[in-house]
Formats: sequence, structure tokens, C-alpha cells
Amino acid sequence: MSIVKQTESKMKASLEHFKDDLKSLRSNRANPAMLDNVFVEAYGSKMRIKELASITTPESRQLLISPFDPQMLQSIAKGIEKDHSLNLRPVVEDGQIRINIPPMDGSMREKLAKQVDTKAEEQKIAIRGIRQSGNESARKQKTEGLITEDQMKKDEKEIQKHTDTFCKEVENIAKTKKQELMTV
Repeated sequence: MSIVKQTESKMKASLEHFKDDLKSLRSNRANPAMLDNVFVEAYGSKMRIKELASITTPESRQLLISPFDPQMLQSIAKGIEKDHSLNLRPVVEDGQIRINIPPMDGSMREKLAKQVDTKAEEQKIAIRGIRQSGNESARKQKTEGLITEDQMKKDEKEIQKHTDTFCKEVENIAKTKKQELMTV
């Protein structure tokens, strides 16, 4: 696999990580991914809720958690309550946990929008780091005599093109997420 292809695949993986990271940010709509970063003490170790229960959205502002093991009900509810960043209040009823997503106020929306901007900037820095390591690999191959000067320049130019594309994609995804957060 060429350096350009390796660099591009690393950038794609980085972009996918960014998309998954944004899914866990709370918005006005219920989304099972909101609970992806919540860990629960279960069976002697920390586990994600999605490993212990099915999570559905029966309504646009409600999550319904059905544990695979009914004995895990209280542990899951406590785990959700402990995560103060979500600010959610689980209600245990009939062997399930129901979470109503409260509407966000203006300051909460702005705070989350700033988090999106921060995550987007971190992601662009990560992509530029991938670019740098790709360029270093191309230079190393040139010094070892594996590729010519012209091929090295061509690879660097192609890597830069991918960097620009992926940074622009990060900006577009962040813009869309911020619009979703700011919609009342």
C-alpha cells in the first residue's frame, strides 16, 4: 500500500472517530449514542450500557433502556445519574429504565456548541499530524532511494490534497452538529 493510501485511510479512520465522538454529545433529540460514554459497574468490571441493555427511542425526546439481565437495572440507572455531563434523570419502571430528555436552555446550547468547536479543532490538528507523518514517510523513502524526488513531491501534494478535503469535511460536520444543537 502506498504512503498516500495509508495516510488517506488513517484520515478516514480519524474522521469516523470524530463522527462517533459528536454522536455522544447531547442534543434536543433522544439518541442512544448519548449513552456510549457511560460506564456501569457490572460483573466485576466497567462496561458500557449498550453491552448490558438494548437502548431504543420510543419518542423523539425519550430513551428506553431494557437490560438483558434484570438484576442490572439499578446499576445502570445509577451509572446514568453519576454522569453529570448528561444531566439526565432515569426513571426505573416495569423492568426498564425510561429517560425523558429535558429541553436545553440557551447557555447549555452555547456550551455544547463550544465543545463541538473544540472537538473539531482537535480533529483538524490530528489530521494535520497524520499529514506530517505521511510526508515524513515519503521523505524517508526518498532518502533510502526507494522513490524519486518527483515521486516524493507528488506524494506530498496528494497528501496535502487529502488533508484539505478531510479538514473541510470536519468543518462541515461540526457546522451541521452546531445547527442541530441550536435548533429549538
